[in-house]
This record gives sequence, C-alpha cells and structure tokens, in this order.
Amino acid sequence: MSQTSSASASRGASFLSSPPDHIFTPEQFVGDERLMIDAAEQFSRKEVLPVLDRLDAQEEGLMPDLIRKAGELGLCGVDTPEEFGGLGLPKNLAARILEYMSLNGSFSVTFGITSGISQVGLSLFGEDAQKAKYLPHLASGEWIGAYALSEPNSGSDALSATTRADRRGDTYVLNGTKMWISNAKWANLFLVMAKVDGERFSAFLVERDFPGVSIAREEHKMGLKGSSTARLVLEDAVVPAENLLYQEGLGHHVAFNALNLGRFKLSSMSIGPCRDAIALAAAYTQERKQFGQPISSFGLIQKKFALMAAWFYAAESMIYRTGAMVDEAFGQLGGTVDGNRKAAEEFAIECSACKVFSTEAQSLIVDEALQCYGGYGFTEEFPIARHYRDARVSRIYEGTNEINRLFIADRFARRVKEGRVSATAVPDSFISELAGRALAVGPTDQVRLAAVSDLMMLGYAEQSSRLRAGQEGGFRNDLYQCFLRWANTQAAAAYQTLTGEPVSLPATEKVDYGSLAQRVYDQKGPL
Repeated sequence: MSQTSSASASRGASFLSSPPDHIFTPEQFVGDERLMIDAAEQFSRKEVLPVLDRLDAQEEGLMPDLIRKAGELGLCGVDTPEEFGGLGLPKNLAARILEYMSLNGSFSVTFGITSGISQVGLSLFGEDAQKAKYLPHLASGEWIGAYALSEPNSGSDALSATTRADRRGDTYVLNGTKMWISNAKWANLFLVMAKVDGERFSAFLVERDFPGVSIAREEHKMGLKGSSTARLVLEDAVVPAENLLYQEGLGHHVAFNALNLGRFKLSSMSIGPCRDAIALAAAYTQERKQFGQPISSFGLIQKKFALMAAWFYAAESMIYRTGAMVDEAFGQLGGTVDGNRKAAEEFAIECSACKVFSTEAQSLIVDEALQCYGGYGFTEEFPIARHYRDARVSRIYEGTNEINRLFIADRFARRVKEGRVSATAVPDSFISELAGRALAVGPTDQVRLAAVSDLMMLGYAEQSSRLRAGQEGGFRNDLYQCFLRWANTQAAAAYQTLTGEPVSLPATEKVDYGSLAQRVYDQKGPL
C-alpha cells in the first residue's frame, strides 16, 4: 500500500487518532452534481410517490417501467463506467442520488439493487467482454439486476453456502437454491455465488433465461410490499464458462467487496425514507390540534423533531465523510482488478459503521414520526405506517447489524495487528476516551465485542457531526449538541456493558428543542 493510501486509512479511523482539518459534507455537492441530485428527487416525488398503492399491489409491469424511466435519465448507471453505458460518477455522489431515489422503501430496494450491488462486482472484477455484454443493459434500465448470496441455511455465514457448480466442457452446471433474492421477479441477470466442485467459492453471471433457472413464489413480507423477494432455484442450470466472474475460488473477493460498498449505499438508502417520514410528521403535527393548539407546539413533540433531525444529521455526516474517503481510495488504488479490491476494502470498517448507525437511526426516526400521529399512525390510513414497516428489514439485510458489529471489532483488531492503525485513542471527546479504554480491554466474547464496536461507531458519528458543525456553524451546532447528549448516554451504556464500571456523563450545552423543531417545520424535512 502506498504512503498516501496509508494516510487515508488513518483518516478513516481518525476518531481514534488526530481528527482531520476538514471533512466532506453534502453541502459541497454543487453545479451539475446538484442538478443530478435534484433530478433524482423530482423523479421520486413525481414518478414514485404518486403510485405507492399500485406498487404495493405489485401491479404488473409498473416497477420495471419505473426502472426503465430512471435508466433513461441515467440514474441506473450513475457510477457505472462511462465506456460501458454509465455516467462514471463518484461513489459519494452516486450515494447522494440514491438517497433521494429512496423516499419509498420498495422502490429504493429495487432501484438500489439493480443500480448498485448487482453491478458493482461486475464493474470491479469483470473482464471487459463481460462488462460490455451486461453493464449497458443494466445501466440503461432495460434490464434489472439481482444479487444472489444467501441460502435457506446460509445467511451471515456466507461461505457455508451449498450451491454447487460443476465444470462440464465449456459450461458450468449449477445446482442449489438462493433465498431472499431482491428483484427476483423482475431480474434479467443474477450475480450468483456457488462452490465449484463443492469447494471453491466462486461468482457467476447467470441470466434468467439460462436453462435450469427458475423463480419460486413471492415471499409474503411484513414490509417492502412493492419490491420483489423470492427464491432463485438452480436445477442443472447451464452457465457458459465465460460467465465465471473473476477466478474460481476467489468469489469471496467479489461477494464481500460488493457488500462493503453495498453497505455504504444502504446507509443512504436508509436515510432516504427518513426525509419523507420527517416531512409527513411535520405536516401532520402542524395540522392536528389538541387543547386548542397544534400539537407541533407541545414541548415533547418538539423534542421528537429535534432528535429526529439530530440523528439524521449525524448519519448524513458520517455517510458523506466516508464516501469521500472511498472515492479517494479508488482514485489512488483503483483501475486494476487488484487495485479495485484494495480500494473497496480500504474503508470497510467505516462502511459497516455507517450501515449499522444509519439503519438504527432510521428505526428511531420512523418510530418517533409514527408516534407523532398517535393512534392514527397505527392505521394504514396514513402513509407513515408504510415507512414503519419498510424500515424494519434495513437492520437485517446486507449483513445483520449483529454481524456488522462483530466485523467492525474484528477488522479493526486485524488492522491494529498489521500496524495500519493505532489502538491508542486521542481523547478529543468523552466517547473517544471511552473507546480508547474499551480497546485496551481486548474482549473476546460477542456481547463485549459488540460494545466495543458501538463505542467506535458512536465515536465516528460524534466526531463527524462535530467536525461538520464546526465547518458550517450556526444552528448546526445545536443539532450537534442535541445529538451529543443522546450519543454520550449510549456510549456510557456500551462502556458499562463492556466493563461493568460506573460512568459519569459530562455536562453538555443546553439545547433549545423548540427552535430546532421550528426549523424542521419550516424546512418541511431534515435540516
């Protein structure tokens, strides 16, 4: 690894070392970047949100038609290489576009899979002939893509997959069942993981029309009803040998690095619906009157909106800080298959931290937004119920949050051992001080490893919010202080789980919940 790249790795873990002078924030998207983001938001508001009931009913042809329309605008290939039909935009900008394409969960997962994780393995590890054959179809929205890793008895332990691939002349014959496959009903191309001769974990590009490929019935899901989720069944499925992606036995490079980047994008997909949920709740509370006044004027309601805005601000801050570092890594290391692999791995810890924090912030936000509706929120009469149902799966797919917590602690320990990062924290905050002490404990059981990961994740969120507030000033400091109060209590609880020691919380600045809430009402969404 180059010296420059090593410096990037240090900045990636900077909540345990010296903080950077500057971090990237969403306000730094300008010009044509802003136009693409606006186009995504307008597509969501004009094309997707008006047809949600039809999407939930899975009206025949509706979702594929929306994907094609998005493709015509270039939105299905925003970070796909230009030479293969995409726009070749940076991954941070692609994530911002995805956030605004995610105001509804069902469309979000359909769009996010076909424009993201179904393409990224091919983009990073494919041969030019493979990319030329498939990427233009996906980038144009003409085809829909899917990612097939999980199996009925193989979820988090992906390498225990039993789907088998046997070489027969110039083909591979695949047998097995893949489960929980998003986009299965509509997908034209599946990125499938199977073991060659039952041993060598490998990746394959499998077309829907290949002999032996079939789709089982739709799963009856609690949420995301407008998306397709079904089993992919491979019964002596015949796949041309040239559709082996990368190398036999190295499919885990394809699968796990696609997941690294997928988790980063899932973070944006998770806060996208929060925009709509906060806006819906803000409008409702200003209209709903009790005791002769709008409930938006009540202190406990105002506190909810201040917290929702603060959680959103923290998630957004760490997401786009991370995305800028991912882009930097690809700029320094990308361009070859090996370089792409290294770039995708460089900030895997931060990508997992973003995934866990953002999906859990999403759950908190939609829960509080629903609470603002009172009993009406528990009915299907109001759209907030859909956001509540849809949010639940975010903490499960692309690696459960439990697995991601263990991954964060394990990968960080490995990097410390390799000498790539320091385990000695620079105590620039209450949370980073606790994180430094936690790392010195060196736990091995899952509960305490997860507590260490929580401290690292909260430290990253806190520092990202603080640095951003310092750059932007004004009411953003109030957002940070609101988040800090909450984050400090979460960090203290994690530290007590780890050590059993009492923890005294530091004093924080007073937060004017009413002022923050009013800004949310005026903005009609997060700040």
